[in-house]
Amino acid sequence: MTNPTEHTLPSNSILESREGEFGCTVMDLRKLMELRSSDAIDQINVHYGGVMNLCSRLKTNPVEGLSGNPADLEKRKQVFGQNLIPPKKPKTFLELVWEALQDVTLIILEIAAIISLVLSFYRPPGGENEQCGLAVSSPEDEGEAEAGWIEGAAILFSVIIVVLVTAFNDWSKEKQFRGLQNRIEKEQKFSVIRNGHIIQLPVAEIVVGDIAQIKYGDLLPADGILIQGNDLKIDESSLTGESDHVKKSLERDPMLLSGTHVMEGSGRMVVTAVGINSQTGIIFTLLGASEGEEEEKKKKGKKQGVPENRNKAKTQDGVALEIQPLNSQEGIDSEEKEKKAAKLPKKEKSVLQGKLTRLAVQIGKAGLIMSAITVLILILYFVIDNFVIQRRPWLAECTPIYVQYFVKFFIIGVTVLVVAVPEGLPLAVTISLAYSVKKMMKDNNLVRHLDACETMGNATAICSDKTGTLTMNRMSVVQAYIGDTRYHQIPSPDDLVPRVLDLIVNGISINSAYTSKILPPEKEGGLPRQVGNKTECALLGFVSDLKQDYHAVRSEVPEEKLYKVYTFNSVRKSMSTVIEKPGGGYRMYSKGASEIILRKCNRILDKKGEAVPFKNKDRDEMVRTVIEPMACEGLRTLCIAYRDFNDGEPPWDNESEILTELTCIAVVGIEDPVRPEVPEAIAKCKRAGITVRMVTGDNINTARAIATKCGIVTPGDDFLCLEGKEFNRLIRNEKGEVEQEKLDKIWPKLRVLARSSPTDKHTLVKGIIDSTVGDQRQVVAVTGDGTNDGPALKKADVGFAMGIAGTDVAKEASDIILTDDNFTSIVKAVMWGRNVYDSISKFLQFQLTVNVVAVIVAFTGACITQDSPLKAVQMLWVNLIMDTFASLALATEPPTDSLLKRRPYGRNKPLISRTMMKNILGHAVYQLTVIFFLVFAGEKFFDIDSGRRAPLHSPPSQHYTIIFNTFVLMQLFNEINSRKIHGERNVFSGIFRNLIFCSVVLGTFISQIIIVEFGGKPFSCTKLTLSQWFWCLFIGIGELLWGQVISTIPTQSLKFLKEAGHGTTKEEITKDAEGLDEIDHAEMELRRGQILWFRGLNRIQTQIDVINTFQTGASFKGVLKRQTMGQHLDVKHVPSSSYVTVAPVKSPPTTSVAAAVSSPTLGNQSGQSVP
Repeated sequence: MTNPTEHTLPSNSILESREGEFGCTVMDLRKLMELRSSDAIDQINVHYGGVMNLCSRLKTNPVEGLSGNPADLEKRKQVFGQNLIPPKKPKTFLELVWEALQDVTLIILEIAAIISLVLSFYRPPGGENEQCGLAVSSPEDEGEAEAGWIEGAAILFSVIIVVLVTAFNDWSKEKQFRGLQNRIEKEQKFSVIRNGHIIQLPVAEIVVGDIAQIKYGDLLPADGILIQGNDLKIDESSLTGESDHVKKSLERDPMLLSGTHVMEGSGRMVVTAVGINSQTGIIFTLLGASEGEEEEKKKKGKKQGVPENRNKAKTQDGVALEIQPLNSQEGIDSEEKEKKAAKLPKKEKSVLQGKLTRLAVQIGKAGLIMSAITVLILILYFVIDNFVIQRRPWLAECTPIYVQYFVKFFIIGVTVLVVAVPEGLPLAVTISLAYSVKKMMKDNNLVRHLDACETMGNATAICSDKTGTLTMNRMSVVQAYIGDTRYHQIPSPDDLVPRVLDLIVNGISINSAYTSKILPPEKEGGLPRQVGNKTECALLGFVSDLKQDYHAVRSEVPEEKLYKVYTFNSVRKSMSTVIEKPGGGYRMYSKGASEIILRKCNRILDKKGEAVPFKNKDRDEMVRTVIEPMACEGLRTLCIAYRDFNDGEPPWDNESEILTELTCIAVVGIEDPVRPEVPEAIAKCKRAGITVRMVTGDNINTARAIATKCGIVTPGDDFLCLEGKEFNRLIRNEKGEVEQEKLDKIWPKLRVLARSSPTDKHTLVKGIIDSTVGDQRQVVAVTGDGTNDGPALKKADVGFAMGIAGTDVAKEASDIILTDDNFTSIVKAVMWGRNVYDSISKFLQFQLTVNVVAVIVAFTGACITQDSPLKAVQMLWVNLIMDTFASLALATEPPTDSLLKRRPYGRNKPLISRTMMKNILGHAVYQLTVIFFLVFAGEKFFDIDSGRRAPLHSPPSQHYTIIFNTFVLMQLFNEINSRKIHGERNVFSGIFRNLIFCSVVLGTFISQIIIVEFGGKPFSCTKLTLSQWFWCLFIGIGELLWGQVISTIPTQSLKFLKEAGHGTTKEEITKDAEGLDEIDHAEMELRRGQILWFRGLNRIQTQIDVINTFQTGASFKGVLKRQTMGQHLDVKHVPSSSYVTVAPVKSPPTTSVAAAVSSPTLGNQSGQSVP
């Protein structure tokens, strides 16, 4: 494709000083951008007189760009808008409070409390009638009866506290995510030409009229029209749904749209529409308009318990235009999409969430049954006792008193439910993940999807790139082969024939992206800075080492004069540039992987600089004597070649014909040193049971040499190092299809995959994930930086993109961005991930002990004494400390190096191990024994009045206060026990490293003293003597001693203990894998945020939904794993609360989950078949 001739344009200053507005309006440009291909070209030529005239109307210079004058930029922002989409307003605190109030259990409690309040003020005429049973025991308690309202009020007050705490947690989490979002968005910059200089500008700063440099891997931040392009191909599937890459050129189709990806080539465009006027912005505006109707639909959808499928996209929250490209069928409901950055779900429910959800549903079911039975027994006992045994008549005037009793029973039942339901679980996960994410920032991990952090803890395999991750990505040419001579150091320019030197300098300077350059060092005596493609920078450095100047060549042949460019891509593995020769004819310079270019050479320059024939045997000889020795030293080899076309213009589109008969100029060896900290990090991975595999585009000898330096392969190991071709030959059948059985024979031993294409990387990752060889399903992390790594990053359990070298496309597909591109940061992510898992387990161990004890005490107490030893308000207090504060204390334990000394838990390992089960049951036995002793013999032991069978409004007794106090203190000391879950003896180790834990324990203790001493009637407490306090404390501290006793019992001997909270078993996976997509029942209970599932487990409706689904949906049990992807298909989750869209593209949204599941033909996101 040729470039337009330069028009003479007035300079910037003249353009900008011109009076009046710009030569076109926002609407003109919007209309223009809606056109495609030939229509667009006609409109530009007819209406604007060509692209260059459009530039002058926009008062910009296609070469120099805008001047960057602040007044001019401000005016452009006013006239054409800013490049950002206004974020959706965050939820106000009151809205969050209202949301927290929707919790079913809380509503039941509120209603019960209000009934109790109303009845306590109602004095029926026959209230004192003997016939009504014991209402008040003695006259001196009359005053107490007046205070019957206190319990109801206290319950309401506790509910308010719980709601405020919940809302505050949501609010602070949302705030944190917005901060993270803004950080991610500020990271995104784009190359723009201002005043003749290329600068990196935050995306939000781009204005209409800017000249933007676009290159392979960019996500376009605004709409524009191409001014000059080389071999440009764009993936527009995000806007149109068409999966084929669209070729862009001035003659055919110069329209470039925001939110689309540059898949090949480079060029320059003039920006014509930004923010809400760009194509993506317009779609968002339309979505905003339809939101009102959608709200209604959403509410209906919620009631039916439809899973909310949210986009894996970054949400539209923050400053800059992080416009998420929308598929055409996706424009349904942006409410969910734009909600908050907490909504960053990944491909499927993370392992931990799946396990927790199942566990929580089971506990919820048990709690529901227990509370129902409790209420039933209490009512039956009361009715039978009063009306059957004592044969009392039911008197009309007594009804209110009976109702009061029933309300009291009902409150007891609800309280049992409240305690049974571990609603602190979602909170613990949220806090733990949010805390980890914050800390991981410091370790150079920018987490985009929260659950990725926890999934990393389970990682069993890491497939890493070589360049930049394991190596320093600071390349330099250290050896060369020029004119039959191999130079082990860089030759001096005098050693080379002038003609050869000239060809080397031109071949490198012209045939590399003009965005790659070498800048002087930032500090005196530092290394020169490399900007752009690092391999090209190494070659440019080679030119400088030869005492030549590449700038001079580039100013002689500016980018506009390049006749045709074949840009580098993963298929070609080479780059070629064609220029016109002054005397007529063309010259093409090529560079690329040495074995690929040498195959296309039929001549080579000798010592004198003459081209001599280069036959196959010469090539084999050269590979043996030059290329392999260089590669074995860990060098990457590149070949530089050229070809002259003297007779007329060849068919440029027929690439195979053009890229032959080359003449080899030189072969260079490029060194990229291994990062010094990598070998140690890889040794840590091996100790932690994680296999590191290197997947690289380099040749096999280079790759093997680097892998040995890193410690990925050690001499004498029985491991495989394969090339992409060989790998494909081994795993594919005659038809060329990948066979899992063949792949399963290869991957366990494979350590290095060289000369691999992105498709190979995707095949390998998918093969390891889908494999059923081991006892566990593998959890794979992948690093990637190129656009072509997108599929592998998306497929992996955790995708790491490079923050420095990565393209926008890779970052978009990833879960975590490594801000320093360093492998050691991945190891830190593993450590944090395991820590999250352990924190949740610690909390679970603690929480379940409380639940088991409280439920049994309330249940048996109610059945035997017609009254729960722990009152409703006390239970709510226990619930608050044990859920909210304990989750804070146990979820913020900092990680230690010991986490990396054990193997990964794996996907199917239950949340509650045998050791934990032993701890839970062991401590429950101790606590129940103590409490039942106190309930039935406490009054004799302490020599006080019994609190059992107290009448309706009697004052609080010391007896029951002691029970409550002992219960809380036992939990407090058990919280310290819960810090260790693997049966360690020293539960205090490192306790002072966690200030939050210490302050929570201390704070709870002080609050408990205040409640007991001054809580009075609302908390059903009365003051205790000092000796009683000491007894309570003594029993509490007994927990620590008992903990030591429990850890002495070997877990192996307790065969009868079951584990709980499993992942999905393998049988289920294979049964479910027959063509289903993952519709996740875990998702069913997910209410708002990505991890704020279940404020309400306790939401009874949802539970019933889930239980029904579990019973009826025999085809999917629980959390379906990624193996369920039928024929390796992805399903696009539409950000709506009630749709799952299955694309073949442009199909109408399938309205029900069932339809999506049963639909046999699933396409992937853009309708292309996955390799």
